[in-house]
Amino acid sequence: MDGYRVMPMAEAAPIGDFFVTATGDINVIRKEHMQKMKDGAIMCNSGHFNVEINTKDLEALSKTHRTMRPNMEEFTLKDGRKLYLLAEGRLVNLAAAEGHPSEVMDMSFANQALCSEYIAKSGKLQPKVYVVPKEIDEKIAELKLQAMGVKIDELTEEQKKYLSTWEMGTT
Repeated sequence: MDGYRVMPMAEAAPIGDFFVTATGDINVIRKEHMQKMKDGAIMCNSGHFNVEINTKDLEALSKTHRTMRPNMEEFTLKDGRKLYLLAEGRLVNLAAAEGHPSEVMDMSFANQALCSEYIAKSGKLQPKVYVVPKEIDEKIAELKLQAMGVKIDELTEEQKKYLSTWEMGTT
């Protein structure tokens, strides 16, 4: 929808210059993709742990590798091409940067604090995973927008009802 071409990894591998995984899944970039990548292609992961880029495949395809600078490794493949891996395939935004910006973390910490308060005031809860109460999420969003000086429309009762049910639809 933003004008980016979407295609399977096998089709993207030979034409891309920079690959960022953000799927939360394992082995998104594998040997068969690396074998097709251009000389100088760069890979990094922003999705989940260090499992999205198969680094064992990359090492197996390589005759040498060296650290170019912190968080940037150059792998020289047996055919002479060079591929670059950022942050050892770990979450690049955490491992090679300064982490999440404070504008994101303040909301995470507020969520944790208000949820802790909710748990403490709820009495005895059964040991299981609970959804963050909608009121907490909405309060944090409201406070964040207020702190940023952003004003938005309040939902009308009609809009709230529409968003909370499937009673109305296209006709």
